[in-house]
Amino acid sequence: QVQLVESGGGSVQAGGSLRLSCAVSTFAYCMGWFRQAPGKEREGVASIYTKSGDVYYADSVEGRFTISQDDAKRTVYLQMNSLKPEDTAMYYCAADARLTCWGHEYTYWGQGTQVTVSS
Repeated sequence: QVQLVESGGGSVQAGGSLRLSCAVSTFAYCMGWFRQAPGKEREGVASIYTKSGDVYYADSVEGRFTISQDDAKRTVYLQMNSLKPEDTAMYYCAADARLTCWGHEYTYWGQGTQVTVSS
């Protein structure tokens, strides 16, 4: 069982930055960030394969968001720069024990943290 607790959400203006944090009880092979906007399906934002550091990004955030991990703190981060109103969503941290980190649902989920970007 993996427990995850997100923090760092908030409200910013377009062009601003936020850093989300996800404290985990133990790293799984794959750690990811997902988001869900009202009326839309949940989508993958970024993921990291914790053994190698390989990262994956959705096309919509490539070049603006960065996922990283701190092994000592057992924390995964999502640095979000150049935020846009369409980035507004509930952001979830997730963990999965599979060896591929993109394109599938994850097993363990945090409670989510809200990000709101105003124009």
